[in-house]
Amino acid sequence: MSMGSWYIMFVKVYEQTKLFRQARDVQKSFWQAASVTEGMNSLKEGSPFRYIAESGIKANSTHHEGKLLEQIDLNTWVTMSIQRAVDNVASRLQDGLAFLATVGSTSPFVGLFGTVWGIYHALTAIGIAGQASIDKVAGPVGEALIMTAIGLAVAVPAVLGYNWLVRRNKVALEQLRNFAADLHMVLMSGNSAKRPAAAAR
Repeated sequence: MSMGSWYIMFVKVYEQTKLFRQARDVQKSFWQAASVTEGMNSLKEGSPFRYIAESGIKANSTHHEGKLLEQIDLNTWVTMSIQRAVDNVASRLQDGLAFLATVGSTSPFVGLFGTVWGIYHALTAIGIAGQASIDKVAGPVGEALIMTAIGLAVAVPAVLGYNWLVRRNKVALEQLRNFAADLHMVLMSGNSAKRPAAAAR
């Protein structure tokens, strides 16, 4: 459980750092492009920002390909498509966090179970030996308490890592939502050359 927790924490920190770097690239390249398509092509393959931009462009250009879609106005259709893309990215950002939460909540109890089991066997051995002196009790009981300490050593980093990663996820999602909102305004305004003035502030 400890190895799994540390692995997830390192992977998530790497993914979030890459996302923050891509957000900075969006400010430098995407909004300076002559069109949304050109800006999208300037983003790296696999970037969540590129995925959102592709979803918005596709929704904007394929809205009238079927009669069912024609019943939905273009603004609503593009909004729904971009929101779905943001939700998909948000779901991906949550991967692994459930494991950290589970480890943080269950590890102390696993350690406590080990302690109880160790104390039981220590007391059983003492009863069989027929000696209940302090030196016979303290050693086995103290050794059994090590399991509780191990459980806490596993749980504390998992809980701290979970809370820290959730906070960083909120910052990343805020950047994604801001990008999606700006992209929606650009697509709906029909002006793909410039970023909206409100977004530039």
